[in-house]
Amino acid sequence: MASAVAGVASTAAEVRTLVLIGNPNTGKTTLFNAFCGARAKTSNFPGTTTAIRRGQLRGGALASGIEVLDLPGVYDLSEDSPEARIATGVLSSTSTGAESQVVVAIIDANHLARNLTLVGQTIALGCRLVVALNMVDLAERNGLTIDAPALSALLGVPVLPIVARTQQGFEQLQRAIVNAPAGRTHAAPDTSDPEALARWADVTTAKVQSGRTGNEPDQLADRVDYWLTHPVAGVGIFLALMAGLFYLLFSMATVPMDLIETVFASLGGLIERTLPDGALRDLLINGIVGGLAGTVVFLPQICLLFFLISLLEDTGYLARAAFVMDRLLAPFGLPGHAFVPLLTSHACALPGIMSTRLIPNRRDRLATILIAPFMSCSARLPVYVLLTSLLFAGRPAAAAATFAGCYALGAAAALLTARLFSSTILRGRPRPMILELPSYKRPSLMNALLSAKDQGLSFLTTAGTAIITICIVMWWLSAYPKSEPPARVHDLRASAAVSSSDAGRTALLQEADTLEARTRQSNSFAGRIGRGLAPAFRPLGFDWQLTVGVLTSFLAREVFVSTMTVLAGAGESGDVDVGVIARIGSMQRDDGSLVFTPSTAASALVFFVLAMQCLPTLTVTRKETGSVKYAALQLFYMSGLAYAAAFLVHAGMRGAGLS
Repeated sequence: MASAVAGVASTAAEVRTLVLIGNPNTGKTTLFNAFCGARAKTSNFPGTTTAIRRGQLRGGALASGIEVLDLPGVYDLSEDSPEARIATGVLSSTSTGAESQVVVAIIDANHLARNLTLVGQTIALGCRLVVALNMVDLAERNGLTIDAPALSALLGVPVLPIVARTQQGFEQLQRAIVNAPAGRTHAAPDTSDPEALARWADVTTAKVQSGRTGNEPDQLADRVDYWLTHPVAGVGIFLALMAGLFYLLFSMATVPMDLIETVFASLGGLIERTLPDGALRDLLINGIVGGLAGTVVFLPQICLLFFLISLLEDTGYLARAAFVMDRLLAPFGLPGHAFVPLLTSHACALPGIMSTRLIPNRRDRLATILIAPFMSCSARLPVYVLLTSLLFAGRPAAAAATFAGCYALGAAAALLTARLFSSTILRGRPRPMILELPSYKRPSLMNALLSAKDQGLSFLTTAGTAIITICIVMWWLSAYPKSEPPARVHDLRASAAVSSSDAGRTALLQEADTLEARTRQSNSFAGRIGRGLAPAFRPLGFDWQLTVGVLTSFLAREVFVSTMTVLAGAGESGDVDVGVIARIGSMQRDDGSLVFTPSTAASALVFFVLAMQCLPTLTVTRKETGSVKYAALQLFYMSGLAYAAAFLVHAGMRGAGLS
């Protein structure tokens, strides 16, 4: 397939901006990466949450410093979607006398007619346009030939065959962009009538395409599609692949996550050894360094998730997976695209919510974001271990069944909530899965790496800064006001100083430290707020100590375990071992009764399964939805549901004599 600019008058106007547009899965982002490499950033258009990528051209036939915009993938500019509205707005701005801006429409040579609809709409806007005919290698392999010069003559704009993945035809494309015509030489197709536009695309395709018509089946691809989209086998294959992705997400991210924790622990130790005891040292170690560690530790999971998702998307499989899962999720008002974010949220809701960017429709994206935190993330695991162990002491089988039931309860709450929202605040059905299955192709490692980099930086520069602020505020609430330790602490340390036994001295010092920590936690602002809020949680069976645990766990759910450990006088470790569980299980209320009765432990367990107790997640929700109202809805709805369910469990068990 030879390059072509037949029948097109050229201009020499300077090019300052390139705008890339195309259907999803046409290789648009691969071309963007070839233009810009790592010099790119992701940003949102004002008033929307739809991300675009901006980059600086890195040279070649085009001058360096040219800005490149990678618009969201869109099938049709007349769609009622944020992607279509953004694309139309940008293309319209480039057509109003801005000769320094060139639009490059990337189309898939294997699906020419479908892609020409968008090209026709772009031509009608009067843009300075170049068409990149991508994946010509796959088309030739499939016995399909497209006459690029003839297509250029019919469209009245340059048409350049390329292979974006290998940069074949890349230099010719750049030269065509430099000489892109300021206007078309032919009349634009009628875009006011969708039927007429579809006929125009078919007629144009018939004139330039030969060989396999596109209606003739690709037998190998069809056989693969049969199994990947099968109602039963397709679901099994998808679950197996997602299990593998989930396993990799846990196993491969463990090493860098442990390394990050080690680095920050070493940094905290260095500060502790360098600075004198005081408020500044506490702020740096427990507020700033601790907040950074709690933020950056998620980075490997986020980067690895988007790396793997990018590979799956590049192969063409992800569209087929969404098609399969759509049958299962549609009755609950969710699209098939929602399954990957919901599955990922079992590791952490932060990358799960961020991965909803894969969902093309805003209504569907919002529904998935709002229910993602119901999935039992890894931060809940220590809480589940503690409470199930207290609830079923000496009965591991019952504890294990309840542990699994926590996952089922969270998933059920998510699906039923999605169904409720689809008939109320997010009224409507998920957008039908009308899509053209992309061709199978080899994934691009560079695309996957750049995607991981973009998403990682996006997380650190937006959600990360807010999360650190939250950590500092929570540290301040837990650290102040300072209180004097009780007299017994001084007595214990005095006894340790004169003890002749190393073991005895260590035990005395440990008891003194835990008593001091318990007193400090009780008298802090967080402790005082917990005592003030205790009456509100009394119907759930909580006393002030459990209320403090609920309050501090808003920083992160796993903080509940360390808080209860401190209040139980078992040290400051968050580890859930047998000794710690026994110590927490023997905690007493102010009246001398046990804190964790069976009804209270069950109530607390249900509460932690359903409640929104993760301020970083709320921060990411606000960012991804573009509005604080959805984060507020998530907080109050989930917390209200958790409170009601925990109350019913507590009252029901007490009524059944299981208190």
